[in-house]
Amino acid sequence: ATTYSNCNCQINCGCQFNQPTSHGFCHFVMGGHIEKGYFNSTGLSGLNYASIFAFPGEIAEGNGRQLIIIDKNANSQQRVALQKILSGAARDPGSNHFSVFSSMCPEVLEPLYQPIEIEIDIAARTARLMVPDVIQSIGRPAINAFNGDPFHIAIARPSGSFEYTYAELGLGTTTVSGEMAMRFDSGYGQFCTIHYNQQGLVRAA
Repeated sequence: ATTYSNCNCQINCGCQFNQPTSHGFCHFVMGGHIEKGYFNSTGLSGLNYASIFAFPGEIAEGNGRQLIIIDKNANSQQRVALQKILSGAARDPGSNHFSVFSSMCPEVLEPLYQPIEIEIDIAARTARLMVPDVIQSIGRPAINAFNGDPFHIAIARPSGSFEYTYAELGLGTTTVSGEMAMRFDSGYGQFCTIHYNQQGLVRAA
């Protein structure tokens, strides 16, 4: 899947560097487009998904809330499959970021089935994630304060990652409406490809 995430941390998000959050709590959204994928015999290619998380303190302390949003175009079998994947129930515990973050959320709201618009250009570090009446999020490159050019920074994780091996970094601005209402501006933006199987990360580019 091609993915975009935006949180309220600064561009040096503590999750990526084994450090605390920038502000002592974590709010974030993530979305993805599945180019090619299966859950057992259920095809998931072409579907979109999104999730919203809110942690009142550090993620490791738990007490989080989660809302899963599944592509309105998904049929009943696909909806069940995506809910299991996004809630972390489809894979070995702790094997991927869906499992890790969901395990820290004792409160999970009823999933929504909505049209999800998502456009991601990993190389350009741009993204647009829209869910009517729920999420409005725009990702963009950080800008070099010295010359006004896009500031290019990325993370390589050759080993030890449960999400990706390479991710482009930028900034994002998000507004969430409804039960999980939140807003953050110019927070950490992540643009990457993920590839998982039942045991976790296979590869990312």
